[in-house]
Amino acid sequence: MEYIDYYQVLGVDKNAGPEEIKKAYRKLARKHHPDLNPNDKEAHKKFQLLNEANEVLSDPEKRKKYDQYGKDWKQADHFEQARSQQQYQNSGAASFSGFNEGDFSDFFTSMFGHTGGRFRNRQTKFRGEDYHAEIQLNLTDIYKPHQQVLTVNGKNIRITIPAGVENGQQIRIKGYGGEGIHGGPNGDLYITFQITNNTKYKRNSKDLYTDTDLDLYTAILGGELIIDTLEGKVKLKVKPETQNETRIRLKGKGLPVYKKEGEFGDLIVTFHIKIPTGLTEKQKELFQQLSKLS
Repeated sequence: MEYIDYYQVLGVDKNAGPEEIKKAYRKLARKHHPDLNPNDKEAHKKFQLLNEANEVLSDPEKRKKYDQYGKDWKQADHFEQARSQQQYQNSGAASFSGFNEGDFSDFFTSMFGHTGGRFRNRQTKFRGEDYHAEIQLNLTDIYKPHQQVLTVNGKNIRITIPAGVENGQQIRIKGYGGEGIHGGPNGDLYITFQITNNTKYKRNSKDLYTDTDLDLYTAILGGELIIDTLEGKVKLKVKPETQNETRIRLKGKGLPVYKKEGEFGDLIVTFHIKIPTGLTEKQKELFQQLSKLS
């Protein structure tokens, strides 16, 4: 895996404090956010790299490992374990201080890769590192399952994205991370979904919310109204004497429930009664008569 200088990515010094890192990340994240650069693939890549750099440098433990082990920081625990075993088995024979951002693959080869001496056939297997990716989707994209192709380490991976995934939800694809060391198992691929709401609806998990205007006459006398849903238009009956801010629930017209085929949330519609304006003298007279009758 190629070494990436996370400090350079965020444009901060290696001695930068947490607040300086946070400030730099927020500034660059706003600049390269996919919502502001919808058709810019380079901006999307830059945004993912910024997230990765911030995830590491804003976490004291991860940052400490990164500063010491460079690109191999995710294998830090394995390195420490291997180092302790080597020093115990071969005390005084070698010193392992001074390893910073160098290539620890060479370190493992020198320790376990040779075939001679006392370590023959005692190669230690290590699990490959996990990879992280982010997929940007619109709310309308998650109404039905669909396939998407990801490129990881030059390999195309076709995945099926289930309907109803949540914003920020993460899924794991086992074995599609980095290759294991000395025959160890591969790491996993973690995918995080970022959902942009490109509709007029407000989302609350599987339910959708919307407001609609209702004219005074239909509110008083009742009638029918055409409502837009993600599935298309539906005809809605309005009861007589419907009050302002009345809510109705359309069963099964919300979003699909994640990994529960055939199950859907609801669409909740709130009525806002519109008071007529620009009345004619005749209309005003009729309202006056109605007022007297009341």
